[in-house]
This record gives sequence, C-alpha cells and structure tokens, in this order.
Amino acid sequence: MTSEDVHPDVVSTGTLPRRELVEQLMQEAYDRYAGVDDGEVADYIPVLAQADPELFGLSIVSVAGASHSVGDALHEFSIQSVSKAFVFALVCDALGPESVLDAVGVNNTGLPFNSVMALELNGGSPMNPLVNAGALTTTSLALGETADEKWAFVHAGLSAFAGHPLVLDDKVYASEAAHNRRNQAIARLLESYGRIVHDPLEVTDVYTRQCSLRVSAKDLAVMGATLADGGVNPITGERVVDPAVCRYVLAALATSGLYERSGEWLFSIGLPGKSGVSGGIVTVVPGKGSLATFSPRLDAAGNSVRGGLATRFLSGALGLNLFASRPEPRTDSR
Repeated sequence: MTSEDVHPDVVSTGTLPRRELVEQLMQEAYDRYAGVDDGEVADYIPVLAQADPELFGLSIVSVAGASHSVGDALHEFSIQSVSKAFVFALVCDALGPESVLDAVGVNNTGLPFNSVMALELNGGSPMNPLVNAGALTTTSLALGETADEKWAFVHAGLSAFAGHPLVLDDKVYASEAAHNRRNQAIARLLESYGRIVHDPLEVTDVYTRQCSLRVSAKDLAVMGATLADGGVNPITGERVVDPAVCRYVLAALATSGLYERSGEWLFSIGLPGKSGVSGGIVTVVPGKGSLATFSPRLDAAGNSVRGGLATRFLSGALGLNLFASRPEPRTDSR
C-alpha cells in the first residue's frame, strides 16, 4: 500500500479529555512516580553522567495547541536518540518514504540500539531508522552536498518541529564527539556495505550534533503533536512534513521506538513512542496530541524508568491507547 491508496479523509479523530481532568491525572502521575529511584543515569558519555537523577517532568500538547505541564517539563536536556524519529520524517518528506525504506528499513533488530552484530547479521542493512546504524544512514540522506549543508537541513527541520530555533549544547557535543568511536565504526561499516555514500566521519559528526540539540519535555510534546496533527505544528501553524509521512514515521516508532523493549511498550501502552538516553520519551496519539516525559534514570535498554511508568498510567487514565475499544451498543434492528 502506498500513500496514494489511503483516502485523506480517513484519519484518526477524537479529542483529549477536558483540561481539568488532564491536569489532575498528570499531577497524579507525577506524584505516583517522582519517588521511584530504579534505574541509572547514562554514563557512557561523560557529560550525561552529570544529570540530576531527581529531575522529572511531564508535558502534553494537543493538536489544537493546548498544553499542560507538570514538574521539570521546561528543564532542557540534549535530545539524543529522540531526534532519530524527526530526522527520519524530514528525510522521508524530502526524498519520499519508499526510497528511504529501501535504504534504511523498518524492522526491529531485537538487539541493542548501538549493535554492530545487527548489521552483520542482516547483510549490512540498518533494519530501521531508530537504531544508531539506521539513524546514521538516515542522516547521511539529509539534503545537501556538504556536511554543513546537511547540518543546516537537519537543524532547521528539527527547529520547525519544536516551533523555535533549537540551540546546540556545546558541552554535550564536545563530550559526545570525544567518545563516539563506536558510531564512527558503525558508519565505516555502513560505508563498506554501500549504505553511506558520504564521508562516514562527517556523517557521524552531523549525527552527533543533531543529538546534542537542547530540548525540554514541552518541546518534545510539541514535536510529537506535529506528527499527531498530520505534519502541522499546532503552535506555529507551520506545515513541517506531509501527512502521509507522519503515518510512516509513527509505524516505525510503534515497531522500534523503544529498542528491544518496543513490543513490551506497545503491549502495555499502545502508543508509538521514542526514547533517548538523556531520559526523554515522546509518545504520539494520532489526531489528538502528544505526551512527553523527562527523567534521567534509565532501564537496561536505555529507556526512562519514571517516564515509562507515567506514560503507561496516563495512556490508560486518559484513554490514549490506540488498541483500546469497547463493544458497540446492540439494537433489535441489527
């Protein structure tokens, strides 16, 4: 099926519950899980190890532009792997989803996000855009002949998703650039398989910069709400990507957004989402809005512990789960 096979009027519809209930339940989620101390702050990049493990914020933004935030929702952190979803959207919009699918793939590897084995086991295929190999391939496809041009494309696009110019965190960038040899190795391996045609070290540098942009949980909620709103930023009104692109991106998030825990996430939460090692998680409710969380304590797969718990609670309490249904009332005339 291609985007042309889907009628534009056949979309997910509905609204979030009333503001008072949303805010009440968000506060309840915050109060329930703020004291959870399971998980560890990421330390494989030195600067990430400096994060305050007690930070915790929640934000919801609707497709109508209404926003609700609790806790440290405005605290800025580096976007890290959450950027993968939105760069994938930008590249799909620029080149067409089918061509990007051929280059990157959309199947879960079942292995850690920085796995080299996944590449070797699959004939050099990155498998999906949400692991590092796939993200490097996706970034290499960004428009532009030079690294600076590719970076300008990525930076402008991510800023459009957020609704304001995102700032590069120089400290995070310097720390990651000094410790990204594994990503450099993955990029060189991709080059050997013909998956990257640009200089692999330059591609790695652009990718490192995109991961080092500063965002807040509210920014992530706006970015997610843009995907929920058919590619239109609900705050600025700017069209960022085509509606068809959003469907493909959300499908990829549903299968692989939480790495090897993606199946468990979809089973218990029922929403496409994407996590990052800084502690951010964005989830998207098509046609309604987006929920984003921030808390630096991570589980073994690199997903925020408190963020996952809060998202699970709110998905059920607010009726967000895409797979939830109830019996249709029967009548005698059936």
